[in-house]
Amino acid sequence: VPVVHVRGLCEAVVEADLIDALERFGPICYVMMMPFKRQALVEFSAGESADLCVSCGAKEPVYIAGQQAYFNYSTSKRITRPTNADNPNSGNKVLLLSIQNPLYPITTDVLYTVCNPIGSVLRIVIFKRNGIQAMVEFESIQCAQKAKAALNGADIYAGCCTLKIEYARPTRLNVIKNDNESWDYTKPELQKSFVNFDCVPHSGPPCPLLPLPNNSRYKLTSVDVPDMVSYPLPQSSSSYSGHAPSSVAMVSGLHPSKMNCTRIFNLFCLYGNIEKVKFMKSVPGTALVEMGDEYAVDRAITHLNSIKVFGKRLNVCVSKQHAVIPSQVFELEDGSSSYKDFAMTRNNRFSSAGQASKNIIQPPSAVLHYYNVPPCISQDHLLRHDVPGFVKFKMFDAKPSSKTISGLLEFDSKTEAVEVLTVLNHYQIRIPNGSNPYTLKLCFSTSSHL
Repeated sequence: VPVVHVRGLCEAVVEADLIDALERFGPICYVMMMPFKRQALVEFSAGESADLCVSCGAKEPVYIAGQQAYFNYSTSKRITRPTNADNPNSGNKVLLLSIQNPLYPITTDVLYTVCNPIGSVLRIVIFKRNGIQAMVEFESIQCAQKAKAALNGADIYAGCCTLKIEYARPTRLNVIKNDNESWDYTKPELQKSFVNFDCVPHSGPPCPLLPLPNNSRYKLTSVDVPDMVSYPLPQSSSSYSGHAPSSVAMVSGLHPSKMNCTRIFNLFCLYGNIEKVKFMKSVPGTALVEMGDEYAVDRAITHLNSIKVFGKRLNVCVSKQHAVIPSQVFELEDGSSSYKDFAMTRNNRFSSAGQASKNIIQPPSAVLHYYNVPPCISQDHLLRHDVPGFVKFKMFDAKPSSKTISGLLEFDSKTEAVEVLTVLNHYQIRIPNGSNPYTLKLCFSTSSHL
């Protein structure tokens, strides 16, 4: 019998998960999900593939979407197709989209931008039942088939918001208002309740949609776009984003005018050496940061993912790129370059074992430790007027022979401390009649308050 009955599936499993896990046993003709029972039927092209699936599942665990599944033969010799789904002229023009790893808001505007270039979209409804899901109704079954083939497994944004697509049960969507959650493109008069996507607070980069490739998501032209992955992601690798270990971090949610390569360096250098930083032209507000090794990337993710900097929440994950290549260099809003090489800078703090051992790896806190400051400078002079002021300070007693002083600065909040460090770390302090400037060094303190 070529049909296998699968049990023990997790709640959010979709068709693509089963195909990903089971196609190693042989070509799969058809999958029928039974979501409320957490079961499915899988029809292989040949009975031998089904035999292999059942016998392997009995001997060793087979995981589907991270959960062990169980197999036995179905009583059916063939799965009954809904409305003869093998026939390209029949089927459903409504697709069910499951969005995995949704790090940015998913709105009707976003889904329309992604789907409509492939096939004319009539209606969209977004709902949050099993994570974030949406139904998209196309003008025709052919449009829906094209969209499913082109978009299943693609990322809406680089490295996140992965689409997993199957045919929906309803054959038509009923939309009563046009807003971020639902939209009927045949009824523009419903538009008055729409909230503009760009006005949604903390929406990450404004619409950093990747350009849709002409015919296949694998034929990419821009050097930046390999950060758009095809599903499935490898199961056994880094827990952060499902990517294999890499010494490159991808950072999104960067403030367009207040963040640049140097400020990214100032913040990320606390967790490892920085080799290169490059902003991606194709994805506004996103940069690639090449660090000394994959452990530095791990530390950066652990301590910097989800922190707020200049009113925007950072997302830090492992990039699929293993090096940063200086291509497509352009000018950022503040006039600085979108690419900078930091390999030779003396401000890297992990260049030798002795130097690395002096760094205390700390999560961001409201207290900054400052050092390498000339004794003639007061704490008030440390902070320029365009950053938040500290609420308390403490200076450490220095030896009489010491050429520099150090101490602690406490801020109202962790976010303020992060911003001060991002702006002022490695600030050059010049003193009258001094030959070389002093480089101000900042890091997060182990103290939570003074």
